[in-house]
Amino acid sequence: MKNRKVSWILAVCTGVLLLAGCGGEKQKIFEQAEKDFAQGSYEYALSGYGASAANEWKTARSYRGAGLCNLRLGKYEDAISCFTSALNCEKVGKALSKDILSYHATAEWNLELYEDAMADCQTLAEDYTMDADTYYLTGKVALSMDSYAEASSNFEQAYGEDSTYDMAIRIYEAYLERDMEADGTRYLEAALQTEPKKADDYCDRGRVYYYMADYESAQKELIEASNQGSPEALLLLGMVYLAQNDVSNARSMYQEYVSGEGASAQGYNGLALCDIAEGKYEDALANINNGLPSATTEEMQDLLFNEIVAYEKQLDFAAALQKAKEYLEMFPDDEAAAKEVKFLQTRVQTNTQ
Repeated sequence: MKNRKVSWILAVCTGVLLLAGCGGEKQKIFEQAEKDFAQGSYEYALSGYGASAANEWKTARSYRGAGLCNLRLGKYEDAISCFTSALNCEKVGKALSKDILSYHATAEWNLELYEDAMADCQTLAEDYTMDADTYYLTGKVALSMDSYAEASSNFEQAYGEDSTYDMAIRIYEAYLERDMEADGTRYLEAALQTEPKKADDYCDRGRVYYYMADYESAQKELIEASNQGSPEALLLLGMVYLAQNDVSNARSMYQEYVSGEGASAQGYNGLALCDIAEGKYEDALANINNGLPSATTEEMQDLLFNEIVAYEKQLDFAAALQKAKEYLEMFPDDEAAAKEVKFLQTRVQTNTQ
């Protein structure tokens, strides 16, 4: 009966066959899954974690890993199943249990199961020590439930625990998604009161100014970050220049990034955006193809969406529709892509009439 249960859960989480082997082989499978996940190869990692769970090797961590892969891939129901299995494992330490429960709530939030997510957040508050991330998660869930006072209280706690640029940006983005930009901007302004000390600080400040549409200040901070050796600053500078319709300087930043970092999905994606802005759609498709081999799942999503845009701009609506359908199979929760499919279907129908 136990093997049947494991097989069923594995099918839900991963859809792969059971693997077996000696302890050394099982350990290698788990370690490879960890490496694949760190590299953003979530499909490969999902297979490895599923095999580890079936082999009952680091079972809770294996189910957790499978859940994280499904979370990254937008397969939220499967993620919830995996996280539930992880929580039901024997001898799950309190720190690991807290971590898994947080991700369980995150998956529920993505499925708009806000009451379930809030129930998990309440369990976190009652049974564990709250930290910046759990306060932030609770605030985000409360915001989705229109509990603005509760959201504000939790966001203040989160920023109080972790007064960094990154946390300020996360809170800002949460408010921005709810069209409450003003509520989030005050966290960006608070973060800017921190004195920069290293390249990453200047880079973060540049990102904050970018969000605030203060492109002149963003440029100043990012140039300083670049001068101190931050490759990420080049990508952000490209975004800043594109926001100002300065395609020439944006292209220079992305080219410099690609030259320094080698085969870079983000760099090629930036070059594709420059091509699209200048109407060079064939060049955009070439840069997208150049970026795909080295792309993580998130980077691949950006590249493939821009591929749809490039075909649409070429007025090749049939190709754009085909690409959009393939994209939605990979990223089914992208509402913008779903709307794009409907739009492209009307275009294709019009052209065939």
